[in-house]
Amino acid sequence: MTAASTLLPTYATVNLSALAHNLSCIQGYLSPGCEVMAIVKANAYGHGAVEIAHALARKGIGRFAVASLEEGITLRQAGVSTPIVVLGALFDQQLADLVAHRLTPVISNGLILPALAQAANSQPSPYQIHLKIETGMGRLGFSPDELRPLLDNPLLRGALHVEGLMTHLADADGTDTSFTERQLGVFQAILEQVRRRGLSLPLVHTANSAAIVRFSASHYSLVRPGIMLYGYQTLPAAIPAPDLQQVLSLRTTIAHIRTIPRGGTVSYNRTFTASRPTRIAVLPIGYADGYSRQLSNRGSVLIQGRRAPIVGLVCMDMTMVDVTDIPPVEVGETVTLIGQQAGAAIWADEVADWIGTIPYEYYG
Repeated sequence: MTAASTLLPTYATVNLSALAHNLSCIQGYLSPGCEVMAIVKANAYGHGAVEIAHALARKGIGRFAVASLEEGITLRQAGVSTPIVVLGALFDQQLADLVAHRLTPVISNGLILPALAQAANSQPSPYQIHLKIETGMGRLGFSPDELRPLLDNPLLRGALHVEGLMTHLADADGTDTSFTERQLGVFQAILEQVRRRGLSLPLVHTANSAAIVRFSASHYSLVRPGIMLYGYQTLPAAIPAPDLQQVLSLRTTIAHIRTIPRGGTVSYNRTFTASRPTRIAVLPIGYADGYSRQLSNRGSVLIQGRRAPIVGLVCMDMTMVDVTDIPPVEVGETVTLIGQQAGAAIWADEVADWIGTIPYEYYG
């Protein structure tokens, strides 16, 4: 396990054993020959991209994916030498740095190919790229009609080499499978067209976390797990859930305790009024630290393994909780915001549900 120093009043702990467990769980769904390309974009969903990438590399993961050039460079500068795929959009002015750091671009627009070929001219061999096909996500990617003439572009047989073909599934965690099946059908037809053109494609990938579990036809040579690596899933209730372990815990420390009388109020705009004499614990964490203001008067934390409700508005750097029913509580006690404590647990998916979002956003 790795953690921020516990000398700090608020700290996150990342359980690398849980990460390894989740990786093993994911690999258990895969057919022989299919490998994992770990998604570590958005700072590995808030878990620390550098540390997570190094931990996964020690477990045999040899390929990572990020969203941006900057994220890829950060991993390179931290000593990650294995292939790194940049999933997001790129611009001409970024291509020199892309090539200098040996990052693999996902190409969604043919207009960038001449500039990329020029940037890659200094390389001793054709520069590896992946092509993204738009099959229904409505974002980046070539339509089937755009792809056909692209395959005849001489740049793809000169300075550039198509190493991989991919698409992104829009509804793999939805209750109705028909749209995903249609996307996979479109992609498979395009894949066959590409192969008939004589292009060798060692890497083909479509599966996100949900598709890994639900659509074995989507596995191809790589899968792209993201949220499942970190212990969460968004599958329909009817689908047996994978045996995942949550990777990140978040804790803080009680900074102050005060008792307010019946009728007393807490925090800005006086949104909480005490209906009885109430003991309030002040926590040194707020929305500036990523603890959402939307948790005001609706979330809870764990103290001594019991839930203490958040009262009043979450402030920029402080949060107040009602500890009247958890005596005795003292300054300096540990408070769990995400994680386990004395047999009780609050995880990020529950916190996300309190504020009407998903664990992806809550971590990000």
